[in-house]
Amino acid sequence: MVGITGPESGLDRAVGRERAEGGAGALREFLDSLDAAGRRECALALHLRVCRRTDEDLAGPALAALARQDLGWSAAEAELLLGRLLGRAAQVAPHELERSFLALVPVALAAAERSGGYDRPRIRVLRAAAERLRVFRNDRFAALRDRMDALLVSPVRVEPGLLPAHLLDGNDDFGPAMRAAHGPLLTGPGVVEFLGHCAEVGKGRATRSWRRRAAELLAGAGAGPEAVRLLLEGVVAQSEHRVADPNPWGTAVPTLASEGNTTLLRGVLWASLDVPARWVVPLVGAVALHAGTGLGGSGGVCRSQSLATAAVAVLGECGDGRGEEAAQWLGRLPGKVRNRTVARGITKALEAVAARSGVTPSMLRERGVATLGLDGRGIREVRLGAFTAELAVREPGAALLSFLDPEGRPLRSAPKEVRETRAGELAELRAELKRLKGLLASERARLEEQLTAGTTWPVDDWHRYCVDHPVTGAVARVLLWEVTEDGGARWTAGIPERTGGGWALAGADGTACPVGPGARLRLWHPVRAGGEEVAEWRAALPGGDGSRPFQQVFREVFAPSPEEAADGVSGRFAGRVLRYGRARALMTERGWSGNHLGYFRDGWSARMTRELPVPGEVPAAGATRWRAGLPVELVDEGPDADVTPRLCVTGPVRFDRGTGPAGARTAWTEAAVADVPPPAPLGGAPGRGAVRGGGGGGGLRDGRSLSGEPWGLREGRGASPGSP
Repeated sequence: MVGITGPESGLDRAVGRERAEGGAGALREFLDSLDAAGRRECALALHLRVCRRTDEDLAGPALAALARQDLGWSAAEAELLLGRLLGRAAQVAPHELERSFLALVPVALAAAERSGGYDRPRIRVLRAAAERLRVFRNDRFAALRDRMDALLVSPVRVEPGLLPAHLLDGNDDFGPAMRAAHGPLLTGPGVVEFLGHCAEVGKGRATRSWRRRAAELLAGAGAGPEAVRLLLEGVVAQSEHRVADPNPWGTAVPTLASEGNTTLLRGVLWASLDVPARWVVPLVGAVALHAGTGLGGSGGVCRSQSLATAAVAVLGECGDGRGEEAAQWLGRLPGKVRNRTVARGITKALEAVAARSGVTPSMLRERGVATLGLDGRGIREVRLGAFTAELAVREPGAALLSFLDPEGRPLRSAPKEVRETRAGELAELRAELKRLKGLLASERARLEEQLTAGTTWPVDDWHRYCVDHPVTGAVARVLLWEVTEDGGARWTAGIPERTGGGWALAGADGTACPVGPGARLRLWHPVRAGGEEVAEWRAALPGGDGSRPFQQVFREVFAPSPEEAADGVSGRFAGRVLRYGRARALMTERGWSGNHLGYFRDGWSARMTRELPVPGEVPAAGATRWRAGLPVELVDEGPDADVTPRLCVTGPVRFDRGTGPAGARTAWTEAAVADVPPPAPLGGAPGRGAVRGGGGGGGLRDGRSLSGEPWGLREGRGASPGSP
């Protein structure tokens, strides 16, 4: 602003005369006497008065007239006007912005249109508000909405050596950090144009035309791939924090980046598919894991649902040599990501990668299991001076870190010399031990999923990815398998044992069935076996399943009752009163999802559901899907009812049928119990561990409940809710 002799001083006198003379045109006369620069300065002053609700009755009409004139606006002035409306420096409250929308917004849009420099995230927020106001008020807002649509699709004006304000904006901690750390690289030749295109990616998946243009810009930017890597590494290192998003009507939930920077990062994620570097898949997977993890490290409210969803979708697009690695990252995510929207995307992406490979998702994930440097014995030896450390995996899937003295004798713990002189190497080994334990846990869960799905393996894959694998083999070799060499007409069960020429399956009677070159194998399941075979194996393993990775031979199987077949639903586990907190935690751990119960509207009942594994070798994309549902209702417990729900009661289990890719919002239709094909994995039902006072558990083992196993629906084909 100029001093007291400039336009603003004259503006004060003109406004005073206008008010004193009752609208005699003094303000208009004064504005007409100024040049473009003077009128522009007055427009800024009038805009601030309307924001502060000062002289609004006079300033509003004058501001509307100035908004229609070409005043030579600069990008800095456009940024100032938009910043007064939204963001950290906003001069107007959200409800006042809506009330004075037609007075405040047109001049800001005029400045953006004339200067070509403007904050696109703020324009997006104003555009949404204009649409909402158009619906609820009148069509005067439609013209503003259309002008903003034109601004949002117009090319970004790029000045050499300068990064536009809307790229890596200052509404969060991420943008300023990236500008400070990598400013010269981000403003290099072609990089700004590339980032500008990334900031224009749509809310859904990137279109083919967008990706083609992104690839062209990336190829023309020498430092483009490096910019992609640095920005993705930056967001993986960024902790959640409250951002100053320009949307004043949003919920201020901590996240990783502002709305504008999140959009930019989503574009960077999609563009990374065209970077031919080995770091792409691990870095995109790390973004998915970091963004999808709940606030504080757990929970369903993830750090950034938008970024997690985009990263998962990008992993689902990986093909050629990247497919197996992408499948490994997608397989790691469910253990950390609890958000249902992201979880649906994970399932859909994994099956897309598997469909391109022609195998089931679980088989694809097995192909890329890391060995962590273990040899064929399942051991990795590391020399630490005169001592030796051994990282090993032992059946039935235990990870160990042990130490040997110079003579090869085992030690009870790390020797003092190693702790003092090799502390860094020792810390790395302990980190590898932790990773190995996590990998073994994943393999146990994955093999149990294959058990319920009935996945079959070609013999070469079974050798390479199961029994001969340094990690998976420790779990697979203690399980009961069955083999066929005649296309599935006859299956022979046994426990794998090495022979001189390869592998054989040792039967319960001591005989061995060689695994030939044309064989196919699958995990044995009591739901497919006759009663005599089950009894024979249980007699051959008197110790039960305690030494096995999960319940298999002693897995409970329930035949459907006549009442269940007639009713179409199963009331076997209905009417159980459960401790709600424990029951929900167990169900969530085992893949069930549903609304919370509580003393609020619509919190009195919920339906917990779990989508079931697709059986056999059918490519998941075209298979019929099944879903189990267990209704739960809130039980009032008296004086604590207004604090936290403590008890719930279960209803009958129902099954739904659906088609289409997993993770999609498919329309499910209810199916009768008799229609569900075996083995119909349900994932468990409530048992003793959740029943108040230790009541009956329906035959569940050692109080554990809500497990991961099938419910059978025909004679001899049952379900076992008893496995954790």
